[in-house]
Amino acid sequence: MFNPKDVDENKEFIELKRSRGYTYEDSVEISPEKLPGYHDKIKMFFAEHIHTDEEIRFIEAGSGYFDVRDLDDKWIRILVEAGDLLVLPAGIYHRFTCDKNDYIKARRLFIGEPVWTPYNRPADDMEERKKYIDRMKCQKA
Repeated sequence: MFNPKDVDENKEFIELKRSRGYTYEDSVEISPEKLPGYHDKIKMFFAEHIHTDEEIRFIEAGSGYFDVRDLDDKWIRILVEAGDLLVLPAGIYHRFTCDKNDYIKARRLFIGEPVWTPYNRPADDMEERKKYIDRMKCQKA
């Protein structure tokens, strides 16, 4: 957990970005007042999908939920709040929704140019999904 007020000066956060190769970042505020097309975007975020790159979010303010699938295809709900850093590996099925407060501000980190493309389920034939499943099976064994 990092303090959003001084995260840019935090040596551990700076080293994390350097060691993982994060070279691009931006912030997004998700609320009916701040995000144009909020209701359509929330529906899109809640559709179960994967990405071909890691999804990294540092929560600067507010809160929300990331749901991820375990290897038995069951949902795991993760509450994220200000100060939390979440890294979702490429190929993991996930979705996002706001909580009852309808507000979250998140910093998005990327390796190189941002890739925004979600691949909705089913995407089991995608290479990144296959690699993810193989990695998880090795860790489970």
